[in-house]
Amino acid sequence: MAFGDEIRARMSVLRQRGVRIPEVIEKVHTAATMRAIETAIEYTPPDEKVSEGTNTTTGEMQSHWAQDSDAVPRKTGAEYTTVLANSVDYASYVNDGHRMDKHFVPGLVLNPYSGLLEKVDPDMGGIMVGTKTKYVPGVHAKEYATLVWENEVERTLDIEIKAVMGD
Repeated sequence: MAFGDEIRARMSVLRQRGVRIPEVIEKVHTAATMRAIETAIEYTPPDEKVSEGTNTTTGEMQSHWAQDSDAVPRKTGAEYTTVLANSVDYASYVNDGHRMDKHFVPGLVLNPYSGLLEKVDPDMGGIMVGTKTKYVPGVHAKEYATLVWENEVERTLDIEIKAVMGD
């Protein structure tokens, strides 16, 4: 077989294998996005570090990572897109942090026996918040999840493509 024939044969094999590249890219993106969603859930309260009480341990924000994200890649032109999202109203405050201005909250009291916040009839009083804590730091779940996604894609994409191409 002549050298040109060998090159043509090799190019033919590579073209046939190359047809599978889009499915490899989709597979890698899906797996990386699933890992990112898991990471976002892991870094989002409630966890053992968060105190219990009113509005602190519902788990609503955690569940919305899986509910609002889309791990199935959408192809537009040459780009593949997956979505890491959380539509809970307070998600940005938990993720990025927020100021805590001093203000009175009627109907929220600190139970002296349990040490937990409890909702009561507003006529029974309330508490002043923001007196000790001026800033609540964010948990940065989205940023950690994004880093995990980038690392996962970088780690697995070359491996998967080389496996398909037989190199």
